[in-house]
Amino acid sequence: MRLTTRVAALCIGLLVSHQAAAELPQRWVSAGGALSEWVSALGGQSKLVGVDTTSQHPQALTALPSIGYQRQLSAEGILSLRPQILVGTEEMGPPPVLSQVRTAGVQVELFSAQPDLTALQGNLQHLGKLLGAEEQASQAYQSYREQLDTQRVRVTQAQLKQQAPGVLLLVGHAGGKPLIAGKDTAADWLVQQAGGHNLATHTGYKPFSVEALASLNPQVLVFADRVLTGEEARAALFRENPILSSTRAAKDGRVIQLDPTLLVGGLGPRLPDSLKNLSEGFYPGISAQ
Repeated sequence: MRLTTRVAALCIGLLVSHQAAAELPQRWVSAGGALSEWVSALGGQSKLVGVDTTSQHPQALTALPSIGYQRQLSAEGILSLRPQILVGTEEMGPPPVLSQVRTAGVQVELFSAQPDLTALQGNLQHLGKLLGAEEQASQAYQSYREQLDTQRVRVTQAQLKQQAPGVLLLVGHAGGKPLIAGKDTAADWLVQQAGGHNLATHTGYKPFSVEALASLNPQVLVFADRVLTGEEARAALFRENPILSSTRAAKDGRVIQLDPTLLVGGLGPRLPDSLKNLSEGFYPGISAQ
């Protein structure tokens, strides 16, 4: 009798678990590069039926239907994919489109794009519940913190021997007049975590005159081009902004290219590895420590 009771309890538990999983949204659309990466990292990649243009990692996401740029979405494009849920950060919009999508019966969930660990922890907890992967999300956050702790130690050791370099991080489009990343941006967080001193004192991303760029005279230039990559991107940056060639960074060959999708959608899973690469550019020899 006792065995029968246990078997019955087990069957009921499995049935409840199956029903709970079935109630979770199965057709997802995601807007925001880092957020889409976390969906994939937590096992939800197969549920994605569409992503925005900033969602390019893992590479398989680029084969999915595109819903356009995260700030300029259209309700028609989203609804044509018959999603059950649309996820994105507070950068997603415009608001009337989100309202239309909600009215059509699609669940819309917003996440924080703030570049800090508290926001990341909240995002992962929220995402874990929606995916039915709460334990996996908790482990992912713990691993992330440990990687950042290790990174902090590396930078601290490097700064015992070298002063933090003055850095400017530029975001441009095919080499055109760039925006400089200031405070309260993912780019600023990235520079600081890598051990650099952001020379920009403004908030957000703002255009600067080429004269201002030269007067700041950074020791390291980090640039992210939304269109071009590799040597083509580097050549376009200096061709369109020749005054940059007079900076210490250019003369010393300390110009580092950054994937622009790392700066969209909050702190993403690839950032710890990117921090290591930046630190090696900021502190020559740090990799040997």
